[in-house]
Amino acid sequence: MGKKVVHIEFAAQDMDRAEKFWEGVGGWSIEDSGMPGIDYRMFQEGDQGGAVMHSDTKGAIIYLGSEDIDADLAKVGELGGEAEEKQPIPGVGWFARCTDTEGNSFSLFQSDTSVPMPAA
Repeated sequence: MGKKVVHIEFAAQDMDRAEKFWEGVGGWSIEDSGMPGIDYRMFQEGDQGGAVMHSDTKGAIIYLGSEDIDADLAKVGELGGEAEEKQPIPGVGWFARCTDTEGNSFSLFQSDTSVPMPAA
């Protein structure tokens, strides 16, 4: 079985307007994520979720689930794409932003509740 879309981020300049739109279209209940210092509003349904995030960019970013993010990041490079270093989400997992050979952005996500807070 191939990779599963596990998360999607919708870029927004007007967070309230975007939240209302995506709640109406998606039928989701979008709530503040509770992350200090960032307006990041999330929904979760089973093993799939998403968020509205403030950004001046356009479009959505999909997150593909990964069992081995390091191997998948290497594969992105082998196939001609670009990948940033993986970043921790403490207590949740790892993610990395990538670009395919056509310039499309996407991200990889690996669940790992043992990920610690980064050292200061």
